[in-house]
Order: sequence, then C-alpha cells, then structure tokens
Amino acid sequence: MLTTMRTVELLDESEHVAKMVLQSDVAEHYRQCLYRLKKDKEAQVLIAQFTKMKEQYEDVQRFGKYHPDYKETTKKMRDIKRAVDLQHTIAAFKKAENELQKLLDEISVIIGQAVSEHIKVPTGNPFFDSGSSCGGGCGAGGSCGCSA
Repeated sequence: MLTTMRTVELLDESEHVAKMVLQSDVAEHYRQCLYRLKKDKEAQVLIAQFTKMKEQYEDVQRFGKYHPDYKETTKKMRDIKRAVDLQHTIAAFKKAENELQKLLDEISVIIGQAVSEHIKVPTGNPFFDSGSSCGGGCGAGGSCGCSA
C-alpha cells in the first residue's frame, strides 16, 4: 500500500478522535461503572449464577419443550435474568455501555456521511439506520429492498 501524506493525516485525525472519545465524560462514566461492577460482590455472584444457568438453558434449548427439565430451567433462567437486570450496579453498567455505544454510533454515522450520503453504516440502531430500508446487515444482496 502506498502511503501518502493524506493517509498519514487521516490516521492522525482518527487517533485524535479516538483520544477524544477515550477522554469524554461518557467513556469516563463507562469506566467508573465497569470498576464498580467488578468490585460489587453481589453483582459478581449474580453474573456467575447467570452464566451457569445460561449453560443449562442452552443445553435444554437444544431439545426445546421435549426436554424433561424444559419448564423448570426456563423459569429459573427468567428469574435469574430478572435479578441480573434489576441489580443496580449491573443496570448502571448496561446504561453506561449503551450511552458509549450511542456515542460511537453517532461518530460512525458522521464519518460515513462525510464520505457519502449513500454510505450505509450498520449501527444496529433504527434511528441511525432509517436512511435506508436495510438495517445494515441483511446480507441477502438486496432482497430486503435495500440497494446493496
């Protein structure tokens, strides 16, 4: 690959944007929530229980309703999932994670639009993907109606 001054400038600018994201309030809040999550013993116990239950649930799902423990395992999975979702440290971390993802999605859209208004940026967010009929990852070669 031939390196030009413009390529070097673009790399420098991208590093600058990355540093700005890392130094942002959103990223700092994310790191604080992650730190609290790792230090919260109750949250770690719930996560470990959820992980163990998830393995059992996936095993039961292979056979579906025909598995002898289907109802019991499914109910336990819903209960532990609810407990995880309602635990305050985990909920705060998930919220901070979503805020950081939103910031990264916004940056991706801005960069994509700077290149061309026809650039499709798969954000996974319908708000950003509304510019096309494709969610950004149909992989069907345009059969969903997008202009892939």
